[in-house]
Amino acid sequence: MKFHTLLITSSLFLSGLAWAGPHDTDHKPMQGGVLTTVKDVDYELVAKPDVLQLFVRDHGKPVDVSKTTAKVTLLSGADKQEVELKPTGDKLEAKGSFKVAPGTKVVAQFSSAGKTTSARFVLK
Repeated sequence: MKFHTLLITSSLFLSGLAWAGPHDTDHKPMQGGVLTTVKDVDYELVAKPDVLQLFVRDHGKPVDVSKTTAKVTLLSGADKQEVELKPTGDKLEAKGSFKVAPGTKVVAQFSSAGKTTSARFVLK
């Protein structure tokens, strides 16, 4: 009976490995930021004290953000800061002075082609 259980468990484990394809391995930050995925789209936030950058990729390929608007809310302790990001090349960006300590929570809202999406990050 134990052998039978071991065989079933091993089969289930190995079948799960078969589902892991190349797409499953490309969910890593490519710009050194914090990554989150919403509906198969990767959002990577690079947060520095003087610049916020948001990169958007769909299956590893950059998404055209030229007609996208975005707002991020930085939550650090009792402090709250709202920032508008503007399209700049292949990313959305804002320059200024930002509180981006480790543990800061960030909520980003995007609007593009009449659709709104939200993404959440926790800075490391």
